[in-house]
Amino acid sequence: MNASPPPQPRQNAGWTTGLALLSLVLSGLLWITGLVDSLQRPSVGNSLELRQLELTALAAPALPAGLRQALTGANPLEALRLDLQKQLDGNPVPPAPQQELQLALLELQAGQGSAARQRLQELNQQVPPEQRLLLKALVEPAPRAASRDPEQAAQDQLLQGWGLSPLSRQLVCQALGDPQVACGDRAAQQVAVLRLLGTAVLPVLLLLLGSALLLRELWLRWRGKAAPPAPLVGPPLTLAEVTLLIAGGFVVLGELVMPLVLAPLLQGLLKPLSSQPALQQGLLVLGLYSGLMAAPLVLLWSQLRPHGPGPQGGWLQWHWRPLASALSRALLQVLLVLPLVALVGWLLERLVGDPGGSNPLLELVLNSANPLALLCFAITALVLAPLFEETLFRGVLLPVLAQRWGGPAAVVVSALLFGIAHLSLGELPPLFVLGLGLGWLRLQSGRLGPSVLMHSLWNGLTFANLLLLAG
Repeated sequence: MNASPPPQPRQNAGWTTGLALLSLVLSGLLWITGLVDSLQRPSVGNSLELRQLELTALAAPALPAGLRQALTGANPLEALRLDLQKQLDGNPVPPAPQQELQLALLELQAGQGSAARQRLQELNQQVPPEQRLLLKALVEPAPRAASRDPEQAAQDQLLQGWGLSPLSRQLVCQALGDPQVACGDRAAQQVAVLRLLGTAVLPVLLLLLGSALLLRELWLRWRGKAAPPAPLVGPPLTLAEVTLLIAGGFVVLGELVMPLVLAPLLQGLLKPLSSQPALQQGLLVLGLYSGLMAAPLVLLWSQLRPHGPGPQGGWLQWHWRPLASALSRALLQVLLVLPLVALVGWLLERLVGDPGGSNPLLELVLNSANPLALLCFAITALVLAPLFEETLFRGVLLPVLAQRWGGPAAVVVSALLFGIAHLSLGELPPLFVLGLGLGWLRLQSGRLGPSVLMHSLWNGLTFANLLLLAG
């Protein structure tokens, strides 16, 4: 145990203990309900897989011949067709017309003309009249002279109202034009190559680097050459006060009461932005998360205020400076945790498949093209969430538990509660491992700042990957 001797906390008043117990029961019920309900939420994993396959198919023609097989496989269009058909057939929710159209175009590419025409005819009954012009042209293509390129203006008119991706536009061009016509958008293909490197190659390199660093760290610890942990200082709170803070302030007030109060108010204030639903959603997410933070942070301030400014660095021990040291520790810990989180995610997928329940923010980022909305999501995920969650779980909970149960036990318990708090049963194991890494960094460094930076870097990697796949 590397925690410093705990300061003498105030004796709990009876009402504090009673409220803490009541909050614990209510938060337990809310968390159990949320975890069970998460199994009914859709997973963003299927959307990510389709985006990755579409990106691969778009980038393939622009890749050097020597790298194409390694990065895209033998037939990326066929891989996309099979995965898209599997997801559409297994989804009880009617697919978007753009997905049905893309599958029909892929079937045409694969020589399955009969299935493609049947799909197009069925889709013709579901879309508005302005979108049926394209479907009619695909079902009954007009004859063309072999030497005549498809007329770009005519194609643009057919595509109006569809909002197709670059790959789908390319497939439409090939379906309407002479097979020898070069329909690919070279600029879009080259951009896709860069995005493919960022989503497929860079993660593998980071995993390899992280695995090497992890083996080195284990070797140093086995040899007894690892750096000793720093003294751990924490706030002088009792277990009842910490329970009241997290169960009452965070779960009951923050996750339950504040959204009920704030959501109607924010929706009314944001009603003038109804013509920009993405921006409206981004501001709503930012506002609701800010409201979620308010109650527990005010409660924490009221709990710490009677104890004065605390030791050097304050009760939470932020210790941002030297910033270079904090950032290097955070980056190293991200690399060390990355292969462990990837391994747990891989095992989870092999053992139980995709349980669903992804964070809804992931889907919002993936499908948003509004820069201001993305900025709101970025502030929430990269700034507010790391600051708030690390304050509660590694700034308060971990050191208070470490003073009583020891450092390792405190890291495990805080990581488990951190994972549960995200209310996703499918994401709980990877989040637990991430929480272990965040807690271990707090324990070893004696500083909260590096844990916040690590959390922000982790969310930043996820955010950047979504942006690259969104294109």
